[in-house]
Amino acid sequence: MAKEINAINPQVINLIAKGTKITGDLLSDGDIRVDGELIGNLETKGRLVIGASGKVEGDIKCKSCEIAGIQTGKLVIAELLSLRTSSKVSGDVITGKLSIEPGSFFVGTCTMGDETTNNE
Repeated sequence: MAKEINAINPQVINLIAKGTKITGDLLSDGDIRVDGELIGNLETKGRLVIGASGKVEGDIKCKSCEIAGIQTGKLVIAELLSLRTSSKVSGDVITGKLSIEPGSFFVGTCTMGDETTNNE
């Protein structure tokens, strides 16, 4: 049986490497890791990780998210948002669950719960 050429590999992670700067909106079905800089909105059906050197200026909509870097804009997270010690987040958050480590920085409002994730 031949493998379909255009099949999506769920193990593939899209990476924006440190030193890379992208201006524009990103849309993906897979997971994304940002260690560089993105100026624009980001939407994925998968998981988003913003590394310690990562920076995102724009709205984010995804299934789950872990932030160790800098994010400015609205966050709509269907499941779990994790803010690591080194994170700096400015913007409104709508999420199913929220985890904040001591030392993280967060300015904005937060709405939590299963019913809130259907608002967007």
